[in-house]
Amino acid sequence: MTTSSVSITPVILAGGSGTRLWPLSRKSYPKQFVPLVGEQTLFQASAVRLAGTSAAHALAFDAPIILTNSDFRFIVTEQLAQIGIDPGAVLIEPEGRNTGPAVLAAALHLAGQNPEAVMLVAPSDHVVPDTDAFHAAIAAGLSAVEQGNLVTFGIAPDRPETGYGYLELAHEPKGMAPVALSRFVEKPDAERAVQMLAAGNFMWNAGIFLFRVADIITAFETYAPELFAPVRSAVNAAKPDLGFLRLDPDSWAGAADISIDYAVMEKADTLSVVPFSAGWSDLGGWDAVWREGARDDTGVGVSGAATAIDCEDSLLRSDSDRLELVGIGLKNVMAVAMNDAVLVADMSRAQDVKKAVDALKAKKSAQATHFPKDHRPWGWFESLVVGDRFQVKRIHVHPGAALSLQSHFHRSEHWIVVEGTARVTCDDTVQLVTENQSVYIPLGSKHRMENPGKVPMVLIEVQTGSYVGEDDIVRYEDVYARGQGEKG
Repeated sequence: MTTSSVSITPVILAGGSGTRLWPLSRKSYPKQFVPLVGEQTLFQASAVRLAGTSAAHALAFDAPIILTNSDFRFIVTEQLAQIGIDPGAVLIEPEGRNTGPAVLAAALHLAGQNPEAVMLVAPSDHVVPDTDAFHAAIAAGLSAVEQGNLVTFGIAPDRPETGYGYLELAHEPKGMAPVALSRFVEKPDAERAVQMLAAGNFMWNAGIFLFRVADIITAFETYAPELFAPVRSAVNAAKPDLGFLRLDPDSWAGAADISIDYAVMEKADTLSVVPFSAGWSDLGGWDAVWREGARDDTGVGVSGAATAIDCEDSLLRSDSDRLELVGIGLKNVMAVAMNDAVLVADMSRAQDVKKAVDALKAKKSAQATHFPKDHRPWGWFESLVVGDRFQVKRIHVHPGAALSLQSHFHRSEHWIVVEGTARVTCDDTVQLVTENQSVYIPLGSKHRMENPGKVPMVLIEVQTGSYVGEDDIVRYEDVYARGQGEKG
């Protein structure tokens, strides 16, 4: 292998629980799928950063492998299609098992094609503003990969951060030349973080890795044999499902929930660190979003329907076109508004936002985990009004998309088309319903809505009945091959 013509397969990890950037990021729609910084989502920016070629650094990126879960699989493919990237594979994890099993599954999948392939593992929710510099760091890491080393990337710290794990290097780095890793260091307290910043040979652990497929597989066999067997079985018994590859759930259940750091990296003696100082953030809190975003000369960052008056060093963000957020005289405050929830906190308490999520879960609040817009493979919907025995929704259906043929036991529905044209099936009748027209779907009728046009179709749905929950559905046909237990 030479650095003159190196092909690299990106492995992008797109799971996540969505707690630290609540209320914008939630379990049902975590931060990587949201345009937090710039017009693209973090997931899209990650995919673009690892696509095409980098002639200046002699790199060529193959189609990415995506690791995600069943709920996010259509979001992943939709967002990739929007940026013109076709994935090499989308592996569906039956349940979250942390980065160790995910990376091993990707390596074993790639091994069937080329065990000498080089894979770059990256989370999908990081910000790396300077793509060229990142490509230069990857190229620098290839020299260590050629020697059979496992490479991780260390971020040059610019503050005594207590929210990150650290990498202790064998000596102070010079440029981007790989340095041997001495040890991993857990998140420090404030005093220790100051000491490590001053020492000069400690870097933030970015959780980005570069290695040959054969080398990382050998490392798992050596240092995590108990993990290797169930993951290999899950890959070998994986089943295609539309354009996805579902890992075998029974085998996967036997894999430990463990990070690649704990499973392999902390035990391996062939680890090299590529130093990177050109800017990076994992957007691990609203304070990080404030730092990475645009701010005025008073340190105030404003986005969406928000207005700041006489504020300093604060973040005001409204992601609702129906909720105007106004801050007056605020200092060191983060205020984030959605249709259904508002967060207001001191900027120094950014890492405590997950405590708010825990508190909301304890009181069984839907806002703890569920996003106002419920994304589906055909589009999305949001509830506008929920009352006793009725619900009003806005439903957006992508061009050419169709909902499943279904029926309900407990509710009837009225559909009013407000944009585009719907093709509506109701029992034996199929009709086109255009803007300002409506149709009634009686309780128990087999029905489906489709968008036969080239523009989005939007309708208002009024549900009435004794029960309007999302689980009141019997599915007969579905182009997305979803089962009865999957959402709608």
